[in-house]
Amino acid sequence: NPKLVARAGPRGPGAVRGERSPKGAGSGWGKAKKKAPCPGLGLFYTVLSAFLFSVASLFVKKVQDVHAVEISAFRCVFQMLVIIPCLIYRKTGFIGPKGQRLFLLLRGVFGSSAMILMYYAFQTTSLADATVIAFSCPVFTSIFAWIFLKEKYSLWDAFFTLFAFVGVILIVRPPFLFGSDTSGMRESYSEHIKGTFAAIGHAVLAAMTLVILRKMGKSVDYFLSIWYYVILGLPECIIILFVIGEWSLPYCGLDRLFLILIGLLGLGGQIFITKAVQIEKAGLVAIMKTMDIVFAFIFQIAFFDNMPTWWTVGGALCVVASTTGATIRRWVQSSK
Repeated sequence: NPKLVARAGPRGPGAVRGERSPKGAGSGWGKAKKKAPCPGLGLFYTVLSAFLFSVASLFVKKVQDVHAVEISAFRCVFQMLVIIPCLIYRKTGFIGPKGQRLFLLLRGVFGSSAMILMYYAFQTTSLADATVIAFSCPVFTSIFAWIFLKEKYSLWDAFFTLFAFVGVILIVRPPFLFGSDTSGMRESYSEHIKGTFAAIGHAVLAAMTLVILRKMGKSVDYFLSIWYYVILGLPECIIILFVIGEWSLPYCGLDRLFLILIGLLGLGGQIFITKAVQIEKAGLVAIMKTMDIVFAFIFQIAFFDNMPTWWTVGGALCVVASTTGATIRRWVQSSK
């Protein structure tokens, strides 16, 4: 019909006056657009992740009759029970891409070793001291990224690194600088030193893990990365327990409940921090991660009646200022 064609115009002969186009803005047809994430949702996820990690750390501190390595082994078991169904559902396989398997192996070894050292630090020194020292991880990440990934490392980065080390020294209080002053320490100084070095070892290995994850990028599914973490961490824990002879059956009641919750809370914290990075700027997430230290101070006072010393507070301020400054600087550079 010529009249119908004339009315159709540029939309084609099949169109009729008043008909909505199935595509285009404001058409009301086709698939609805995804809703934008709620403002601040990523920061909420970060705070929630910090809270879950801190509660898990509190439970580690509460379970004193089970060795830190054994706690790590139980965490691997409970997380494995959750990860296996996730991998089957997502159809990612259990081995990973051929070119990334070596990095996955390294990620598993470094990540599980960092976990063991962190739990040992929680058991041998105060919750606040161990958390603050572990928070120096971003400083080591900058150094390793400069060495292995050829990322830029400036004088500002060196300054922030030095500032973080000052904070760690204030917490450690080595005798050759501070004499024999052990005021505020409930544990012996030898135990404090062991926990301190374990926390530093955690920060170094966690930084190596982050560099490996950055190297792999998005080519490896996140659940597959956790799978290597638990499947390598479990035999590592079993071997260490066999060597040191520290295996013991947890007591009935709260200890066994705490072990289950440590695994579930740790997994929940990892999931929420990953979701936070996916929808929020990494710089804001890194700064908001300082809530780990806030929760550690609150839990230490509330549950252990242990007021942190001014040395710990000063060290915490130095470490937080260092990591925050380094994060803001990298954020500004990337935005340019």
